[in-house]
Amino acid sequence: MSAVSTRLPTRSVECFQTHEHPYKKEAEAKSMAASEEKNHKSLHTAEVELRWSDFDRFGHVNNAAFIEIAQEARLAFAEDQFRERGYEIPAVFVRHLEVDYLRAILPDTTTAVVETVVTHLGNTSFTTRQEVKDRTGRVCCVVECVQVTVNIQTAAPRAISKTERKVLTRVASSEVQ
Repeated sequence: MSAVSTRLPTRSVECFQTHEHPYKKEAEAKSMAASEEKNHKSLHTAEVELRWSDFDRFGHVNNAAFIEIAQEARLAFAEDQFRERGYEIPAVFVRHLEVDYLRAILPDTTTAVVETVVTHLGNTSFTTRQEVKDRTGRVCCVVECVQVTVNIQTAAPRAISKTERKVLTRVASSEVQ
């Protein structure tokens, strides 16, 4: 597990009762199916410490903070999968984000656990699926992110290299080749 320590420790925030998301059961079923699908080669797990500012006045993690948490986990993913193996981290632009909020993360969670897996690998882009979990391991948010590899000088899309493809395939679902 990777620990990301760029966040400040959580401070106490008053809890308020939260309401169930109307599509929670459908999203949970998707999440469970995806969890069962985790017969993939590997997945990346990162721990992201929650900051006091991640919580809103209603006592739960703000919706925008979930996106920041997922981004920190993607950065840890790139660091662990590329740099720590001796490869340069590829330049990528986020092309698309899809976020499904399933349940609140309350102040009793001080560290979110984020599991990342590559679900699609194209010619110039790849898609990651991230599950953001609370202290009990419940999936609270699912983030799907399409990232495009780019030439940093021109900002134009470029083909994913053989080395990048090899690294990304290590943390891919079984459908990704």
